[in-house]
Amino acid sequence: MQEIQLRDAKATLSAVIDSARQGNPSIITRHGKREAVVLSFEEWERLSRVPSFGRLLMAAPLEPGDLPDRDQSSPRDTDL
Repeated sequence: MQEIQLRDAKATLSAVIDSARQGNPSIITRHGKREAVVLSFEEWERLSRVPSFGRLLMAAPLEPGDLPDRDQSSPRDTDL
């Protein structure tokens, strides 16, 4: 992934977009600080569809008895 300064990205925006479409995203920097990433729309769509871990857990096809019963005993004593 290439880093390109904002002023250079402005001057060569067509080339930056063409590069992203070919699978080569670019990091846009301003004053040496990473500010943005240019990537293809297809890659953005793919990344935006990745489910969160919580959604994966909630969507798990669990049946009754798949998980052990929760331990209902009282927590251990602590000396604070």
